[in-house]
Amino acid sequence: MIHIAPSILAADFADFASAVRLLAEAGADFVHCDVMDGVFVPNLSFGMSTVRDLHRRTSLPLDVHLMITEPGRYVEAFAESGARILTVHAEACVHLHRTLQQIRACGCLAGVALNPATGPEVLDYILDDADLILCMSVNPGFGGQKFIPSTLDKLRRVREKIAACGREILLEVDGGVTPDNCRAIIAAGADVLVAGSAVFRADDPAAVVAALRG
Repeated sequence: MIHIAPSILAADFADFASAVRLLAEAGADFVHCDVMDGVFVPNLSFGMSTVRDLHRRTSLPLDVHLMITEPGRYVEAFAESGARILTVHAEACVHLHRTLQQIRACGCLAGVALNPATGPEVLDYILDDADLILCMSVNPGFGGQKFIPSTLDKLRRVREKIAACGREILLEVDGGVTPDNCRAIIAAGADVLVAGSAVFRADDPAAVVAALRG
């Protein structure tokens, strides 16, 4: 089953309430929340107070992507704010295994994100503690970038690792996802597609969500 997780980062920051209503009406499965600290990535976005407000205004699960340094310091706060999935970057965690256990202990699904230049082998010893793997298909920190084609090979390799471990782990891709490339992305193994600009800049967001399902 393909899940669509539009990124609220591409919406009007002054009207997130309308944005999450639009996503529910369009048939989205998750609301992807990109949290940026201006250190791990160049930009700033929003924090746990915004996640808390989104949680109050939608029944859609919040897929919270922490693009921040030392994410373990903030896991409990984001879990309490209403996150359903909490994804941390392998590159930002000194003790990744511990952080994933921390996320699960808070009642959230634990995700691991990999930057474009990070190889899948970093997953070899943590798959038993992960519920989602996020492959970044652009360099994180900016919306509207083009999909990096080499991500397709990485998705295939990660999907093989998931199959070999025998657990049900979601494989998510984030960056430059559009109706034009979604079929290739799904064929490579992804089952959660994050799309921001493609959905929020469309005249018919519901049609784009439907098209993204392949």
